Amino acid sequence: MKKFILSLLLVMTGLVMTATEYGYRVEKIWDNGMYCAFTSLIKYKGYYYCTFREGKSHIFDEKGKAEGQIRIIRSKNLKKWESVLLTGEAGKDLRDPKLSITPDGRLMVSIGVSVYVGRVYKEQYSCTFFSTDGTHYTKPQRCQISGCDKHKGDWIWRVTWHGGNGYAVNYYTIDKEKFKTQLLGTTDGVNFKVISEFDIPGFPNEGTIRFYPDGRMAVMIRRDGRDCSTYWAVSPAPYTQWEWYEMPFFIGGPDFQIVNDRLMVAGGRSNQNPDWCTTCIYSGSPENADLHPTFTLPSGGDTSYPGILVEKDEIIVSYYSGHETKRPSIYLARIPLKNFDWGFERADVKYE
Repeated sequence: MKKFILSLLLVMTGLVMTATEYGYRVEKIWDNGMYCAFTSLIKYKGYYYCTFREGKSHIFDEKGKAEGQIRIIRSKNLKKWESVLLTGEAGKDLRDPKLSITPDGRLMVSIGVSVYVGRVYKEQYSCTFFSTDGTHYTKPQRCQISGCDKHKGDWIWRVTWHGGNGYAVNYYTIDKEKFKTQLLGTTDGVNFKVISEFDIPGFPNEGTIRFYPDGRMAVMIRRDGRDCSTYWAVSPAPYTQWEWYEMPFFIGGPDFQIVNDRLMVAGGRSNQNPDWCTTCIYSGSPENADLHPTFTLPSGGDTSYPGILVEKDEIIVSYYSGHETKRPSIYLARIPLKNFDWGFERADVKYE
C-alpha cells in the first residue's frame, strides 16, 4: 500500500509539472457525481460537442442494473458548457458514443448497446441517431450489417466519413476465446456492408479510421492479447490491400488525427506504469505510425477514451479520468500545435 501511495504521489506531481512546463491548458468540463466516461469531440455548426456515457459505475449500479445513458454537451467557446441531451433506455446500457458529420450535414451519434439480465451478459449491438441542429435528436436505430447474421456482439466503434461514404471498424466474438475485426462501409450510417476482414492475433477490438490527404486509409486498433500492443495498418482504395505494423506500446480507447504530412497526433490509455494508468498523447510521423509518447495529461486510474480535434493552431482533446473524484469526470485539454514542433525527443513521459 505504501508503495502504491508513493507511486500515486509521484504521478500526480508529474502531471502538475506537465501542464505548466509545456504550456497547455486542462479544465474539467463536466462533473455531476456520476460515472462519466468514453468521450468523443467534434465541431458542428459553430458549437463544440462532447458526448460520453453517464452511469452509476463502469457497468452496474447498486441494484445490479446496467443502464448507462448518453449525454451530449456543447459550448461556443470551450469554456461554458450546456447539456443538450441525456438519453437512455430501461434495461439497456448505452456506451461508447462517437460523433461524426454525415455527407448531408447531419450530426451523427454512434453508440454500442449492451444488455444484461441479473448481471449476466446477454447481447450487444450498435445503434445510430442523428440531429440536424445539435439540439433535437432522432430515436436510435439499430445498425444492420449485411452478411453478418451469425456474428455475436457486433460493435461498430467509430464511423469516419470520406468521399461520401462512412467507414468503421467492427469487432465481434466468434467464441469466448477469440475476437475478430473487420472493415465496414456505409452510405447512411445505419446499414453497413463488409469491405475487408482483418486477421489480427490476440484480442483486437476498438479501432479508429482516418485518411491521408492522398486518400489512403489508416487504421489504429487496440489489442488486449498477451503483449497488448496496438496494431496500425494502411491501405489505398478500395481498402482491401493492407500493410500491417505492430506498434511498440498499448493504446486503449484510441483516437488519432493526421494533422499534416509530418505530424500525426494520437491519444488513449497508457498502461506503461502498472500501478496507475494514464491518458497519454503520442505524436510523430504519419508514415508507418512512427509515434512517441509526448504528453501525459492530468489523469490516472480509470481514464482514457479521448476525442481529438484539430482546430486552427491547437489540438483539443476530451477525455475522462478519475484521478480527482470518486467517479470519473470529463476533462478538456488544449495543446498548442507549436508544442509539437520541437521534434519528438523531449517527451515528458518517462517510465522508470
